[in-house]
Amino acid sequence: MKPIESINDVIRVLDSIIEESLKTGETSGYFAVLYQKVTIKVKEEIAAGFFDNGPRMEKLDVVFAKRYIDAYFAWKKNEPVSQSWEIAFSQASNTNFLVVQHLLLGMNAHINLDLGIAAAEISAPGKIDELEDDFKLINDILASMVDEVQQGLSSIWPFLRKLLKWAGQVDNFLVDFSMKIARDGAWKFAENIAAIEKADWPETITMRDQNIAGKTRLITDPGKVIGFVFQIIRWTERGSVANKIQKLRR
Repeated sequence: MKPIESINDVIRVLDSIIEESLKTGETSGYFAVLYQKVTIKVKEEIAAGFFDNGPRMEKLDVVFAKRYIDAYFAWKKNEPVSQSWEIAFSQASNTNFLVVQHLLLGMNAHINLDLGIAAAEISAPGKIDELEDDFKLINDILASMVDEVQQGLSSIWPFLRKLLKWAGQVDNFLVDFSMKIARDGAWKFAENIAAIEKADWPETITMRDQNIAGKTRLITDPGKVIGFVFQIIRWTERGSVANKIQKLRR
């Protein structure tokens, strides 16, 4: 694989993951589609001068994306990855999960774990506060993509949102794991890791990873009410994995 040095490189590699998923029918393509949309949006906003420091934001985007991309290809080669990504990737073949569950597993690993690490990595020692405003702006972009995902999902299951609202669980399940909510924890983690010596990073990251991995139970086993709603949705699910990837890609 060619080195990933720019945001265009990120978009290119994500496209290759999507195309491979279309051929193999792997659900990994769901998250790759979402992530490519976010990356393209970030690229557009950098060009528009949306961020205080465009070059720094591109650096963050590349470092951040590489954590997912490196984990994806490491998993493909049976190499170790973080617990959070291991759970997400290991469930990729679970045909009982809905698209939204696969997306949330990827978001949980990437936003709650990887984003804070990437922010700390690109910040000069003692100067992570300089990144805070742009960090919040990029998270506004991430948060805005949740609505787009829900719109894409509605083309697969038209009654998804109505069913979740009927169950009274839409806020508890979807929003609590959305990128909008995850951003606050990601920034606190970034501040925490930036404040310690790099020699201590592995231990701190491992502890965070264990905590984030534990949260996946709320996605994989959401409880009786949501489980019942998801069962209804499965009965009306439309199309193959490839079909769903294409719908989310629009």
